[in-house]
Amino acid sequence: MRNIPLSAMIGLFFTGIYFIMAIFAPWIAPYGMAEVVGDVWEPSSSEFLLGTDSIGRDLLSRMIYGGQTTIFIATAATILSFTLGSVMGFFAAVSGGWVDQVLSRFVDLIMSIPSLIFALVVLSVMPTTVPILIILMGLLDSTRVYRLARAVAVDITVMDYVEAARLRGEKIGWIIFRETLPNALSPLVAEMGLRFIFAVLFVSTLSFLGLGVQPPQADWGGIVKENKEGINYGIQAALYPAYAIATLCISINLVADWILNRTTSLKGGRG
Repeated sequence: MRNIPLSAMIGLFFTGIYFIMAIFAPWIAPYGMAEVVGDVWEPSSSEFLLGTDSIGRDLLSRMIYGGQTTIFIATAATILSFTLGSVMGFFAAVSGGWVDQVLSRFVDLIMSIPSLIFALVVLSVMPTTVPILIILMGLLDSTRVYRLARAVAVDITVMDYVEAARLRGEKIGWIIFRETLPNALSPLVAEMGLRFIFAVLFVSTLSFLGLGVQPPQADWGGIVKENKEGINYGIQAALYPAYAIATLCISINLVADWILNRTTSLKGGRG
């Protein structure tokens, strides 16, 4: 613990709090996710610690369940994007030639379309469900991961130990997972933290626009949308999820920076 900097400890603390609340939401939340328990926009009290929302639901319970939904979608989408993007990027770099050109030009085509516009068009013609959101976000984000993974792998594939593996007759799978991946973890770990943050912001944006998580299911962006009119009357119900998104993103960034510093201080590559 003495080797962990204060910033990383703060990040780990808040990140742990959010993930614990997301995992144990049904047991922590004082009320049900869609249960109406009071009047509209009641102030904070001993009964409702954060007050109630625009239709009388306990805001603390909505925040806890909303965090569960937001974190689950962002985590699943990030895992999907890194699994797909990194494997494709490594495969393109190791294969080279026309395989690299076809994959890279296809990714360029997808990246030329703004992600938000692409997602809005797709979600306007498809059912807005959690699996669809995860798949869509994961596929869109995998293009960014592909670019990073390919750029890192291109430098690694010219190293002597990779050439030695080729001369031994190792297959592409071995070169990708045993030679390239272990030496590309540092930038990928840092990028994973950033991609998770962007996933949280992206799903919150979609929900705020009405094409993300659908009511009565809660997520932080949807809670902002449901209570945004209250700001005109001095009600802070829409600000609590904004605070949660900000603190989660900052905490993840602090942890990712610490992990990056630790991994880059290790000796990379094989002799």
